[in-house]
Amino acid sequence: MRFACLGSGSEGNGLLVECGSTRVLIDCGFGVRDAVARLARLGVEAESITAILVTHEHSDHVGGVAAFAARYETPVWLTFGTLSTVAERFSALPRVFGFDSHDHFAIDAIEVRPFPVPHDAREPVQFVCSDGRWRIGVLTDLGVSTAHVEASLSGCDALVLECNHDVDMLANGDYPYPVKQRIAGKQGHLDNGAAAALLERLDNSRLKHLFAAHLSEHNNRPELARAALAGALNCAPDWVGIADQREGFAWREFIS
Repeated sequence: MRFACLGSGSEGNGLLVECGSTRVLIDCGFGVRDAVARLARLGVEAESITAILVTHEHSDHVGGVAAFAARYETPVWLTFGTLSTVAERFSALPRVFGFDSHDHFAIDAIEVRPFPVPHDAREPVQFVCSDGRWRIGVLTDLGVSTAHVEASLSGCDALVLECNHDVDMLANGDYPYPVKQRIAGKQGHLDNGAAAALLERLDNSRLKHLFAAHLSEHNNRPELARAALAGALNCAPDWVGIADQREGFAWREFIS
C-alpha cells in the first residue's frame, strides 16, 4: 500500500491511495487537464483510477470530479448530504454512490472508513483507508477536533493532517474580518497549534509518515506547520512532510 498527493490547498486538493491495482483518488479540485498532468507526474494514468472519494462540496475538493469522472467513467463515492448539493452537476454520471457519514465500505482492495467532521458544508467527512494491515488517515478540512475524529485517526500508520493557518498571521493579515472569523471558527479550518494539540491526543505508536496539508498561502508557512507538528511528536521538524499546493508530495510506502 502506498499514497501520494496531487496538491493540497485552496486552489485544489487530491490525494491518491493505491493497493495493488486499486487506486482511489480522495477529492479532485483540479481541472481535468491539470489532474491528468499531476497523475502523470506520479506515473499514473487517469484511466487507471478505480474510484473517486469526495470529502465535501467545496470547489477546491469537488471542482474537477464531475468532468474527470465523465471523461474516464470513474465511479464516485460521496455522502448523501454532499450529493444533495452537487446533484445537478453529477446527474449525468453513470456510477455515483451515496453513503452515510458513518458507513464503512470497500472499494476493491481498499477498505474505506469515513468519519464526520465539523466544517461549513453539508455532511462533510474525512477518511481512513486501509488494506487490512496499514491505515492512512486523511484530515484536511475541519474547524475543531472531536472525540470521534480522534478515535478514527488513532493508530494510523500515516496521517495527512490539516495545518491551515498560523493564528497570528491570520489575525494580522489582510483578509476581511468575516473571512477571518469563518476560517478560525469551529466549522472552518485547523490552525497549526490546534493540529498539534489534536496530534498529541492520538495513539501515534504506529505512525511512520506525517504530512501537514491544506496550508494557506497567505496565512501560514511550511516551517511553522512543521515546527508545530514536530513539537507534538518530539521529533525533528524535517521528519514532517508538507503537502504542497503545486507539487503535492511523491509516493510514500510502508516498510515492514
